[in-house]
Amino acid sequence: MADQENKNMNTSVRVTRLAKKRAMEAIGSHLQPANKKRVVLGELSNNVVTWENPKVGLDQVQKKVKKDVKKPVVEKKDESVGDALTSVDPQMCEAYVSEIFDYLHNMEMEAKRRPMADYIEKIQKDVTVNMRSVLVDWLVEVAEEYKLLPDTLYLTISYIDRFLSSNVLNRQRLQLLGVSSMLIASKYEEISPPHTEDFCYITDNTYTKQEVVKMEADVLKTLKFEMGNPTVRTFLRRFRIGQEDYNAPNLQLEFLSYYLAELSLLEYNCIKFLPSLVAASVTFLSRFTLEPNSHPWNSALEQLSGYKPSDVKDCVQILHDLQSSRRAGNLVAIREKYNQHKFKCVSGLSSPSVIPSSYFDDIKVT
Repeated sequence: MADQENKNMNTSVRVTRLAKKRAMEAIGSHLQPANKKRVVLGELSNNVVTWENPKVGLDQVQKKVKKDVKKPVVEKKDESVGDALTSVDPQMCEAYVSEIFDYLHNMEMEAKRRPMADYIEKIQKDVTVNMRSVLVDWLVEVAEEYKLLPDTLYLTISYIDRFLSSNVLNRQRLQLLGVSSMLIASKYEEISPPHTEDFCYITDNTYTKQEVVKMEADVLKTLKFEMGNPTVRTFLRRFRIGQEDYNAPNLQLEFLSYYLAELSLLEYNCIKFLPSLVAASVTFLSRFTLEPNSHPWNSALEQLSGYKPSDVKDCVQILHDLQSSRRAGNLVAIREKYNQHKFKCVSGLSSPSVIPSSYFDDIKVT
């Protein structure tokens, strides 16, 4: 069988492989490419280097480096804290990261991208705060089912709140709004978004494909096709470089931040806060949870976020209630999601029942 296949092989392919083999032999290569292994993304650090045998062949190199290379003297530069911290991560675009986040901060404040803080009281007649929370909790499960990106979930909730800020909706159509908004967000964010039929199926075919498409069009018209806007997750990426241990990332702190950020989606009272302020509050509470005896804020975070401890006090208190299940305690999708080992079971972490009021004083912290 193998001989027959070799006879049928294209001549050019054989020549190419033979030429490649001769070239490899000519340079004395005897190595075979290592088999790639899939790595759990949550276990990756910012700078991952894998060595099959890190000591083989290194001894001589290290001796030569010690002889020939002197340790450089790093002079203190006159630059902002944000730029200095950003320099350790090339993906943060050191040269213009400040301008990028200034732009995003201005964008998040645009009225066309902001929902009404009290739309349920002023606009809706049939939809309640609890119904919104139940819908968000269910959409978290849908996002998990279809393995959607976190940004897709955040954008979905943003579309829902913005639509409900100007359109009265019957409660029977609230789930339809949810799946249609997630369909739009998936098309915006995902490489391979789920199909319309998938979102019909996930509702147990409560709605037809035509109804989902019609609601999708209504949402797009209401939002005037303004689909892109920064989310809490956007700013968390920026604030994480303000951690003192950024060179050795604390995955538990990172996952805890993501957990608290998703809990904020459940809370109607968080709508009034800008995404950047929620992100700053999430960072504050995450650090307090892991080290309650240390001040959770510092000058680097203050400069990166633009918020002082007093600015985040109200939001932190709401997040603290969510974390301790004093709010939305009966909604468990997010808690169960982050109770998995891949997220280091951060939903099981608890913080002291009271946050010292001194932590919210605007004092110079380091």
